[in-house]
Amino acid sequence: MANREKNKKTLLELAKLSQNCCCADCGATDPDWASCTLGIFVCLNCSGTHRNLPSVSRIKSIRLDFWDDELVQLNKMHYMYIVYRVLREQWIRAKYERMEFAEKNRDRPYTADVYEGMLWKKGKDNGQFLERKFVLSVHDFTLKYYKEDESKGPKATISVKDLNATFQPEKIGHAHGLQITYCVENHTRNLFVYHKNGQEIVNWFNAIRAIRLAYLKTAFPTASNEELIPWITRNYLKEGYMEKTGPLQREPFKKRWFILDSLDRKLLYFKTQLDAIELGVVFIGPENHGYSVRECVPKGTRGNKWKCGVIVETPDRQFVFMCEQERDQREWVEALKTVISKPMMPQDYTSKIITPLNQMC
Repeated sequence: MANREKNKKTLLELAKLSQNCCCADCGATDPDWASCTLGIFVCLNCSGTHRNLPSVSRIKSIRLDFWDDELVQLNKMHYMYIVYRVLREQWIRAKYERMEFAEKNRDRPYTADVYEGMLWKKGKDNGQFLERKFVLSVHDFTLKYYKEDESKGPKATISVKDLNATFQPEKIGHAHGLQITYCVENHTRNLFVYHKNGQEIVNWFNAIRAIRLAYLKTAFPTASNEELIPWITRNYLKEGYMEKTGPLQREPFKKRWFILDSLDRKLLYFKTQLDAIELGVVFIGPENHGYSVRECVPKGTRGNKWKCGVIVETPDRQFVFMCEQERDQREWVEALKTVISKPMMPQDYTSKIITPLNQMC
């Protein structure tokens, strides 16, 4: 029963987001039905049509019907389709409408030495999004952004050395949401931005990728494009909430948002999914260096609401995390095993010099 109420609450929250506030078929406001196979929200009238297409769409009321975890997960997958839809639309428009790939139009705006424009940025310590000017420059390999008075100089100057960008519509709550991540003083800093225009946010994504490639070619002049492309930008291997305890494993568990960055071999955690700075980091090395992960049911723990345990062994410490569902537990274990199974690369030894989790909050 608890899961049913939780799933109902999740669906109602999804229905409130701007992407879902209108029927996907006719545009009617406040749709009360959802297709768990298509990942869309529809109104009562259109739900009848979907009900007549059982092989294509499985339709249910978000208020009256029961939804199990798998069906809610399918509806969350709708955000992945939003990203691909935005990218696909802009690819088609760039190719046929704007003719960006024609020989005479090879000078695309996002490949210019300087790319600038306005983005809506989330405040560091609050949930308010404000319009800010961003400037990306290949001359000094930086990304700058400004507050209202540009005469005071940039609010931040960010090196593209560790810059990453990934689409995050579900997390940000906007179809054109982008998470920009970089390193500052040995910490991971997140910027959450969006643009109301799909073409513009895709241009920003491409501009960041273009300047990252230019930087990598400068930093590693003998490397081939095939070697550099995986390092331009990347999606994270796994994200989600887990509960964590302290180094003695007697401290109360706290719910935290975790991100597994497989490229840097880092498991980062934040208080919430929209936090600007991480609270702690665990380096995930390979098996032959003493790292392992397994499912568990720890005894003697206190304060944990969730019961599906994950133990990560490192040469220095054992970390205990709790997942809400067995599916989450399996996914985290498999994702961590993927990183542990990879051999160490020379650059990984630099990533290892990070703040240990047991010294963080």
